[in-house]
Amino acid sequence: MKTATFTVLSFLVLITSASAQTGPKTKPNDPAAEPIPVGTSGLSGAPSSASADYRLVAGDKLRIEVYKDTQLSQSLQIRPDGKVTLPLVGDVTAAGRTSVELRDAIGSALQDYITNPVVTVIVTETTPQVVYVTGEVNKPGALTLPNGQMSVLQALAMAGGFTDFANKKDIQILRKGPSGMQRLKFNYKDALDEENKREPLQLQPGDTVVVK
Repeated sequence: MKTATFTVLSFLVLITSASAQTGPKTKPNDPAAEPIPVGTSGLSGAPSSASADYRLVAGDKLRIEVYKDTQLSQSLQIRPDGKVTLPLVGDVTAAGRTSVELRDAIGSALQDYITNPVVTVIVTETTPQVVYVTGEVNKPGALTLPNGQMSVLQALAMAGGFTDFANKKDIQILRKGPSGMQRLKFNYKDALDEENKREPLQLQPGDTVVVK
């Protein structure tokens, strides 16, 4: 009997020791299990369905997450005026910015209301990336950007080239950015100059090439 009692007691001691080493398990809803933001700026996030340098355009769909704030977290679509509207901060310009730039702008605006806001901007759906060529070309209209890239020279070639009345030295590219509409000048003859070592001007989604 003494041997049996000793064996049972030894078994109970082993179980107690193992429980003490493993410690209590964290419950799924325990606040201690929630991720802790890293960094002092409190801003994080990157686009999921678009490259990091992709610039947002009207019609793109976004998911904006504000850490621990379900009311501020929104699924939005960029309006034709290039803006989105969020609680507290109101209208924010989105078109022309990358998702990181938009994230930073929202985070800065929220700092007046929230201490160290943690913002994530995810591009959930992009609109077809196109540019427009208009004016004195043979085939004016919209052109789809393959892989989001196309130079002015390529766009002019796809538009069928110039008409007889085109001013090849004063082509303008209209580009909408966060600060408003920009006008970039492009000289077709200079671009064809063999001594010109500059990289060809690259178009961005939503650009309009105007040939006078």
